Amino acid sequence: MSQRYLPGQPHQLPRHNQPMAGYQPEHFLLSVKDGVATVRLNRPERKNPLSFDSYAELRDFFRALPYAPDVHAVVITGAGGNFCSGGDVHEIIGPLTQLDMPGLLAFTRMTGDLVKAMRACPQPIIAAIDGVCAGAGAILAMASDLRYGTERSKTYFLFNKVGLAGCDMGACALLPRIIGQGRASELLFTGRGLGALEAERWGFYNRVCEADSVLADAQAIAAQLVAGPTFANGITKKMLQQEWNMGVDEAIEAEAQAQAICMATNDFHRAYHAFVAKQTPIFEGD
Repeated sequence: MSQRYLPGQPHQLPRHNQPMAGYQPEHFLLSVKDGVATVRLNRPERKNPLSFDSYAELRDFFRALPYAPDVHAVVITGAGGNFCSGGDVHEIIGPLTQLDMPGLLAFTRMTGDLVKAMRACPQPIIAAIDGVCAGAGAILAMASDLRYGTERSKTYFLFNKVGLAGCDMGACALLPRIIGQGRASELLFTGRGLGALEAERWGFYNRVCEADSVLADAQAIAAQLVAGPTFANGITKKMLQQEWNMGVDEAIEAEAQAQAICMATNDFHRAYHAFVAKQTPIFEGD
């Protein structure tokens, strides 16, 4: 069994402040164009399951994004008409039954670190979801900032189906924030599938798209965000994340400080001068 997922064994990524374009990951596909990084899980013959190594490489990729000057938004998707079927039964589930408690805890902490890295990177993450989105795949979707699905996509938080608790990779913290406590409880207790129209009605999906356009639609909203004030977008993501742990008074003060920082940016000044000149501002992220 691979041990590359263990702490202290990062994958070789570009150094700080070096472009991500040109990096060739081993366990997923990556393309970077006009500020948008598209991550494609690429094991279509098995509906794009995750392995120990793909978990770790995704974790390291998202950890590196705060220092990637050419990436201002991320789209994550799957190949072959499915998003992700979760942890690979043969490469993860089986080997986990042979690990001792320290080994199990090292694995569960590593998978949680992937979600932490997704939430901590300043770039908005848009999930383009088609077909099966199950287990760890559902968590990847949940950890994204926006989710676009298709009519044939179905999401399963199916941990209880394999004898595990629903509290996996932050699901009990994040999912209720997206769809509410009662609805999250239902999904996590039962493991039932969440269809696309219900997912949109519940607020899990931002939009239901055509299957042949969902990736393009996700990339289009990513491009729209890249054309905006990307530094300010990163502040918005940061505040959306950390204000859940604040009281209202503390949140208002934190937002006052965050907004004052944004008011000192060149983008804010560009927007003002463009407004005065009756022009569309061109943001540069500084």
